[in-house]
Amino acid sequence: MDRLVTLGEFLRSCRARLEPDEVGMPRTGRRRVAGLRREELAQLAGMSVDYLNRLEQGRARTASHAVLDSLAAALRLDDAERAHLFDLAADHRPPPGTGERALQEVTATTRRLLDALDDAHSPAFVLGRYTDVLAGNRLASALITDFAALPPRDRNQARFVFLDPYARELYGEWESVAADTAAMLRMEAGRRPDDRVLSALVGELSASSPAFRSLWADQRVIERADGTKAYRHPVVGGLTVSYQALRVAGQDDQTLFVYTAPPSSRDGTALRLLASWETSVAAEESPAGR
Repeated sequence: MDRLVTLGEFLRSCRARLEPDEVGMPRTGRRRVAGLRREELAQLAGMSVDYLNRLEQGRARTASHAVLDSLAAALRLDDAERAHLFDLAADHRPPPGTGERALQEVTATTRRLLDALDDAHSPAFVLGRYTDVLAGNRLASALITDFAALPPRDRNQARFVFLDPYARELYGEWESVAADTAAMLRMEAGRRPDDRVLSALVGELSASSPAFRSLWADQRVIERADGTKAYRHPVVGGLTVSYQALRVAGQDDQTLFVYTAPPSSRDGTALRLLASWETSVAAEESPAGR
């Protein structure tokens, strides 16, 4: 993933999503493509059309902070998109170990927190680099899938969403989940443009999933914080949970996702039923239960 080429693709995509009337410009002449014309964006950002053209074609080796600020403002980028723009424009150097998957460890303290969240009927799991699922509690395994039972290479949220047919059945709004997952990977790709492991994952998903190819081409990026997610679970039926994404203190590239639902709600009842079902299944599968 050449960062300059990717920077140009991102700028063109953002320009195509912004219409003249959204920025107070007249819609003049016949338009063959959607969005702002290059000269219109250059005018808004206070730069020459030639320089913007070189940026979009991946031929500008550097871009100043002021130029990037102007482009972000002109394109009306949100915080995640602005951060992605600056990541792509930075002169990255590949860190050690970018040719292989570096082992990420979940601390004992985080594992105890996951267990405590089980007691609170809250599914929870930790995502690492590349959307790898590093750990999860029992309720998360019961709600989504038991990643710990999969081969290490397959313990990955993006692979599950795009390559496992069960994911399309499980998520009540699969298209939204898929779009967000691709956008999370796109955000990480901006931070790690020279990471061969990430490039290999993107290549695998692009080759195997037409949906991923289409979403990756959209150039959308997000930084997850909170929201809701709907499930169609085979045991407890439909339920919707709220989630929060929390950075794990002292651990680079680890995010704790915690799912909750009001205890007195139908969704809260479904989580308690799911916890009871998981406990009964675990008891049947244990040596003492056989």
